Amino acid sequence: MRIVYHLGAHCTDDERLVRCLLKNRAVLADEGIVVPSPTRYRKLLRDTAVQLKGATANIETQALVLEEIMDEDVAERLILSWDSFLSFPQWVLRGTMYAFAGERIRAFTQIFPQIEAEFHLAIRNPATFLPALYDKQKGKSHDEFLENTDPMTLRWSDVITQIVTQNPGVPLVIWADEDTPLIWPEVLQAVSGHADGTRLEDTDELLAGIMSPDGLVRMRNYLATHPPQSILQRRRIVSAFLDKFALPDRVEMEFEMPGWTPDMVAAMSEAYREDIERIKAIEGISFISA
Repeated sequence: MRIVYHLGAHCTDDERLVRCLLKNRAVLADEGIVVPSPTRYRKLLRDTAVQLKGATANIETQALVLEEIMDEDVAERLILSWDSFLSFPQWVLRGTMYAFAGERIRAFTQIFPQIEAEFHLAIRNPATFLPALYDKQKGKSHDEFLENTDPMTLRWSDVITQIVTQNPGVPLVIWADEDTPLIWPEVLQAVSGHADGTRLEDTDELLAGIMSPDGLVRMRNYLATHPPQSILQRRRIVSAFLDKFALPDRVEMEFEMPGWTPDMVAAMSEAYREDIERIKAIEGISFISA
């Protein structure tokens, strides 16, 4: 068995992935893919990791935790999804971004030290990530939120490097949240590991949120009558329909942070694009590109 950890990050997925996989739980189960309800494992894993304090769990503890998470006796893949695997939202910024992500994830994997692990993570442009994350804070001022963190210095490659360093040999799949509308089927398959011919239901939730209802119906009809012959062709079709039917207020993000200027946002966005290329070069990383 392999345990697949969908790590988030915050403000990227909004539980969309796990909702879709849960809706397709039966068809995935036929392939040995188990998708338990998050209520069965999030608090349990957090409490167990705290009790272990970084130590590896013994066989008895592993068996008890697995029994709480899944009803099946055997599985090929066990899918666990939680955007707070990396950190709780209020502790994302501590001079840097997800300062203890690698250590924290290792603590979770030590609950099942004999079981192969696999990580999946969506990243997001800090220029939009930070305002979205700030909106999740309650009662914090802008200065309290940043905690002396310089937004211009934040790099996802730093987060990913520490994850890889603390968890050597564990496969890590990355994608950019901005690309998700175009690569969603590939993301779902990468996480679940389902066979190429498996068809999942209700996979249009993301597009339904950013495209007009009429456009979504037209796109579905077009894909049904003109089945794409490749991943690239499907992306081109989806992109064309988004160009014509996207809802401006859903795809054109407006955000404000005190003291931020257009030049600062542009510089952060350029640094993010450069950082993506740096991430792609990290050994052991698989990057799903649009």
